[in-house]
Amino acid sequence: MKTVIVGGGAAGMAAAIASSEYDPDTLLLERNEKLGKKIYITGKGRCNLTNDCLAGDLMKSVVRNPKFLYSAFSAFDNSDIVELMHEQGIETKVERGGRVFPASDHASDVIRALKKKMDQLGVDVRLNTLITRLDISDGRINGVVTSEGELVAADHVIIACGGASYPTTGSDGMMYDLLRRAGHTIIPPRPALVPLICAEDWIASVQGLSLKNVTLTLSRQGRIVYEELGEMLFTHNGVSGPLALSASSYYESGDEITLDLKPALSADKLDERIIRDFREYNNRDYSNSLGALLPKSLIPVIIRLSGIDPAKKVHQITSEERQKIVSILKSLKLTVTGTGGFNEAIITRGGVDVKEIDPSTMQSRIVKGLSFAGEIIDTDALTGGYNLQIAWSTGYLAGSRACW
Repeated sequence: MKTVIVGGGAAGMAAAIASSEYDPDTLLLERNEKLGKKIYITGKGRCNLTNDCLAGDLMKSVVRNPKFLYSAFSAFDNSDIVELMHEQGIETKVERGGRVFPASDHASDVIRALKKKMDQLGVDVRLNTLITRLDISDGRINGVVTSEGELVAADHVIIACGGASYPTTGSDGMMYDLLRRAGHTIIPPRPALVPLICAEDWIASVQGLSLKNVTLTLSRQGRIVYEELGEMLFTHNGVSGPLALSASSYYESGDEITLDLKPALSADKLDERIIRDFREYNNRDYSNSLGALLPKSLIPVIIRLSGIDPAKKVHQITSEERQKIVSILKSLKLTVTGTGGFNEAIITRGGVDVKEIDPSTMQSRIVKGLSFAGEIIDTDALTGGYNLQIAWSTGYLAGSRACW
């Protein structure tokens, strides 16, 4: 038997490790000059390699097709990838939200550990090798063809070349066309875990402002589709940060964002807080009265949205006007017009339709001898290490079942 893996990222390396334990003739083909190019930039170069949640809770953070991943998570879960790191001498640490990182804060250590494990198992690796065709006949894959025209024969091929996000790392979506020709359905790829673009003209004035402990709600025709407390960041044309990135995985055209800037306070308690501040700044102009309540750059925005004269003395502000301030702080509306592109997206939404993949093996239901792993599959999750865990788990399952 010969197993060929296309793609040397997280899923591909996990597949190679698992495959080589069953099939000593395992070959990994990577189009770049080095392995794990996308891993290098995950977690801002630190590599949030998984999440320290209960293994049974992994699926709760999967946005699309979570049940499809049941067998994959059962075969190789978050404790397994951490154990693999420790076996190779890489210590890990757990940070806010259960995010697991290498203790060194260097993504390169994760790649080095995987490469060391592959070397121990005798995995053959070929870099700078681009696949341009799948060799398929009579419903079975026979191998892959490189850009040099070489046919690399195989009994089993695992496609683990990523989606379309961060195309400079090699995952440029080219494989989608090859898989369509092979008969597979490709759910249209879209950027996910990506900044959201908003229409409000005041956003540019608060560019770079980071907010902690705010609640972001994404609504669709009055129905809440995502709501979470956490951190976010204003960009030059919209919002980013953990809350916005996660919301982007649920976003559909026409959705609206609402920000609660003071989620720890009810509307009544917030009104009481404003009353206390106004008493303290009794003779100040309204424009100079919100410094204890809001970040400096956000104050002019709230003043403008409230419609209250900035020069009005705070002791002259009416109860109705105060309620308008409370309403804005508890329900700041943002009109989402779209998302950033694949160059900004952490992951890809869409890919090979899971209906055409056997979830217990990751093998194609259409082409014999063909399997899938990682981002090429139409499944994705929220931020926090879950997407890399999908890559590790599907890769390991695909590799371990390649000889079946």
